[in-house]
Amino acid sequence: MNPTSRTLMVQGTTSDAGKTTLVAGLCRVLRRRGVEVAPFKPQNMALNSAVTADGGEIGRAQALQAQAAGIAPTVDLNPILLKPNSDTGAQVIVHGRVVSNFDARGYHDYKRVAMDAVRASHARLSAAYRAVIVEGAGSPAEINLRENDIANMGFAEAVDCPVILIADIDRGGVFAHLVGTLELLSPSEQARVRGFVINRFRGDLALLEPGLRWLEERTQRPVLGVLPYLQGLALDAEDAIRVEHHASADSGAPRLRVVVPVLPRISNHTDLDALALHPQVDLIWVGPGRTPPPADLVILPGSKSVRADLEQLRAQGWTAYLETHLRYGGRVIGICGGLQMLGRRIDDPLGIEGAPGASAGLGWLELETTLEPEKQLRNVRGHLLLGDARSTLRGYEIHAGVSRGTALERPLARLDTHLDGAISPDGRILGTYVHGLFDDPGALDALLRWAGLASPQPLDLEARREEAIDRLADAIEQHLDLSALGRLLDLDLSTR
Repeated sequence: MNPTSRTLMVQGTTSDAGKTTLVAGLCRVLRRRGVEVAPFKPQNMALNSAVTADGGEIGRAQALQAQAAGIAPTVDLNPILLKPNSDTGAQVIVHGRVVSNFDARGYHDYKRVAMDAVRASHARLSAAYRAVIVEGAGSPAEINLRENDIANMGFAEAVDCPVILIADIDRGGVFAHLVGTLELLSPSEQARVRGFVINRFRGDLALLEPGLRWLEERTQRPVLGVLPYLQGLALDAEDAIRVEHHASADSGAPRLRVVVPVLPRISNHTDLDALALHPQVDLIWVGPGRTPPPADLVILPGSKSVRADLEQLRAQGWTAYLETHLRYGGRVIGICGGLQMLGRRIDDPLGIEGAPGASAGLGWLELETTLEPEKQLRNVRGHLLLGDARSTLRGYEIHAGVSRGTALERPLARLDTHLDGAISPDGRILGTYVHGLFDDPGALDALLRWAGLASPQPLDLEARREEAIDRLADAIEQHLDLSALGRLLDLDLSTR
């Protein structure tokens, strides 16, 4: 292990407290100062994932943090990834590869093995980088999860690292969150907490000052900073769908209405981020029990449990809605699991995503899909084969399904290594295995034109993501005590 490497862990009082964004911002701050830094999340539970440079699968948030740090994402950044496939079970991925499906009790017993993988990854990162910024999961005060913990204080105790605790003031009760979390920790864990960060504050900071002084006196720990609410910060979501980020401002230009069902096990919904940010697109997420409105384009997204999610779509009346949508000239895109749903049949003989069995698909593409044990993971580049368009395309594939059928003879894309997807004979239905379908500006433009938008305005998602990371880092530099954070890492962070 590199003797000069230091580890700092960010834990949160709740899920979505700001751990992911703070780690990403700190990685960018350190990078600006010439510090070689790696993000790290020991255990992540998320259905948004990414394919790494070394051909494995990690949480999407860690790929974003790697971008902030200026490094290639590898499986060591997130050695344990849990992908829920039911309310009580999940697919367990270790160092980028599927190990097994576990129910909650089974995984609890497996944690001792998982910790070995976590520590091995951390050791490799510590040897390669000057600093490692670690993201916890959920809250360290979840009493039922404390035994054999590898995600929060269990990891911090194992590697002997300091912790800062972040809380979201926008939720309300921020002082109760911080004090209560601290009180529920053991004495040795409490000693690891070196300070607090309050996130998403809006208002007059002077009015908050009495509370900050009380918190410091009550806990004998400093408030390291108060981060402002950054309206419209567009960063890849770790898992939750933030519907408020998916309504475009009125630009006065022609608009396209895009409707997406929120599947129970929706995965990689970050595929729609470019549409959410586009000023001419109204992206509407339709949850269970809601009636989908008329649309120009319907997108069936990825799914971790395709057959079960398709059953839910049918139960919610989506089959009739889609039939009407297509009858009146609407367009449909299926991405990964959505592509499989558009076919004739989905067969899961080994029970990869649930009970073994088969389901009839929606039947609009002449293909059948079989789920196989070996998950296909690859980053891809190529171009669309959409009418006269030859627009560039880049993205990634993560799927256990293998699709076969005559629909694939009319592919959507020519990739570097293979043909992908399908275009229906009437040209109004597209299917693809490529996640990130809309990320490349050229592909986005071509797909919006195909969907009916005559003159799409340009949008570069990668540039927008970089702007957001820099905006976050700017806020951290302005509002956090970098000298104090630097002391925790044995680094001088006072100058850029």
